[in-house]
Amino acid sequence: MSQVITVFGATGIQGGSVIRSLLSDPSLLKKFTIRGVTRDASKPTAEALGDLNSPTSVAVAISGSHTVFLVTNFWNSMDVEQEIAQGRNVADATKEAGIRHLIFSSLPSVSMATGGTFKNVAHFDGKAKIEEYIRDTGVPSTFFLPGYYMTNYGQLLNKNDDDLYTLAYPVDPETKFPLLDAAADTGKFVKAIIKNREKLIGAHVLGASDYYTPVQIVEDFSAITGKMSNFIRITETQYTSVLPPMLAAALLESHLFIEKPGYYEGQSLALSLALLDEEPTTQKAFLKGAQNFTSAMSFP
Repeated sequence: MSQVITVFGATGIQGGSVIRSLLSDPSLLKKFTIRGVTRDASKPTAEALGDLNSPTSVAVAISGSHTVFLVTNFWNSMDVEQEIAQGRNVADATKEAGIRHLIFSSLPSVSMATGGTFKNVAHFDGKAKIEEYIRDTGVPSTFFLPGYYMTNYGQLLNKNDDDLYTLAYPVDPETKFPLLDAAADTGKFVKAIIKNREKLIGAHVLGASDYYTPVQIVEDFSAITGKMSNFIRITETQYTSVLPPMLAAALLESHLFIEKPGYYEGQSLALSLALLDEEPTTQKAFLKGAQNFTSAMSFP
């Protein structure tokens, strides 16, 4: 009888990528049955309905599982305490059920990495607190840390009146952004974690294809799309002036954190990339295949 891998967020970007990747691997399908969990049973990829706010619902969703992949979504509610409670619900349920492997989509603690200088990046810090809680439970776990989404640049590259696309950040031009095609590559990393379980218990796996500077990002964009582009460094005030007030501090601090001490605090991606049995998606490859992304470049 095959063992069960339960994937939360089955209809989302990360969870959907995990399911597609697992279903495409014949060797894993010989050992495992894949169970997708979502709160929206109307989605075609949904197999089970699970409410992360309900310990009872979570317990039912993971029942009989060997491995659980968990991704939480701060942006659904923008309530970090709710997100942390959801993560704790799953951690408690996996401990109670004797789950053999919990894979959590975590993020670095910005407040800890900066010595408390940046305190407003809740969408990072909440996941770091969930990770800490999971570690304290003793459940055998691995922590996938997704990089900066390549899809972000569909909104961040702004077209000027002269048809020049500008990327504007309040950071140094040599700041290193670890980029990830989340829809294509999250599953590649999680599949590798499953296949290398024994040596990855307690470990971080860094989810990015490479580090890119803002200058490299616009150069790749121009090379693939044929559109003129540039990077300009703007002031912190200029950056926050165009953001919704409720997001301004969080987005500013998250980008200043990427500049220093760095998204992964300078860690090499080599060990994580060596786990993969498929090539990760480069930014150029993403741009070549992302018709929706390049067509979105017509916005004002």
